Amino acid sequence: MTIYFIDGQFTKKDSLNISIDDRGYYFGDGVYEVVKVYDGELFTAEEHIERLFQSASKIKLAIPYSEQQLIDIAKELVKANDVKTGHVYMQVTRGASPRVHQFPELAVTPVVTGYAIHSPRPIKNIEGGVSVKTVEDVRWLRCDIKSLNLLANVLAKQEAHEADCTEAIFIRDGVVTEGSSSNAFGVKDGVVITHPATNLILNGITRRVVLELCKELGISVEERGFTHDEMNEMDEFFITSTTSEITPVVNIDGKAVGSGTPGDVTKKLQEAFARQIPLSVARD
Repeated sequence: MTIYFIDGQFTKKDSLNISIDDRGYYFGDGVYEVVKVYDGELFTAEEHIERLFQSASKIKLAIPYSEQQLIDIAKELVKANDVKTGHVYMQVTRGASPRVHQFPELAVTPVVTGYAIHSPRPIKNIEGGVSVKTVEDVRWLRCDIKSLNLLANVLAKQEAHEADCTEAIFIRDGVVTEGSSSNAFGVKDGVVITHPATNLILNGITRRVVLELCKELGISVEERGFTHDEMNEMDEFFITSTTSEITPVVNIDGKAVGSGTPGDVTKKLQEAFARQIPLSVARD
């Protein structure tokens, strides 16, 4: 049975007590993070928890724990649930109070919850690639905040799902921004191109790892917005996220990308990424 964390305690699901007045339920008034687990160890935990605090600060939410305390809680969840390959989900809401749009006038304690579950690496997608569908980016202008307000992302993902695609790629004013739950990268003439880390995208942790790997491998990078038309002319395309790692995109809106198979630059980055994680896991 899964062990959860809530309000300072580790507990089983049937003992969870979350108020209907929680502002996360009413307004999506909160932030979250997902940290990957390889071989029972957290991967890039410091970067994820630091971003959690950054997101919280941007919505004026004070997390009642330190960064190290949250990392320790995440480690305990991994241990308690005996997770070898999987992920930890952590969420912070502003707390429970009567439903009014403005912040509660009385002191309200933010609610911190978390859990750790088993989830295998998506080897089939990593090796064979996936199809994606482009959709209009109608989200608000603070996509840099990893908030609980994900309805536009959910609708985009569902649209992609109904088209037998793995991911939706957002297009804003003719420019590719990111995926509904990933960052997007194109490769043209050996150069990796991705949208800069502005308010229009979430600066993904795996995105940052990939940019560092490009530097180590001597792969040229352009952080710039590229158009929908440019996207359709890319030699390669891939998406990144905590759970999807580096996943090649072999088909966009029904049209093959390049040869229709994962490209050489993408493969080099995947190999370099695999060297960052335990060998036994990398070969799973």
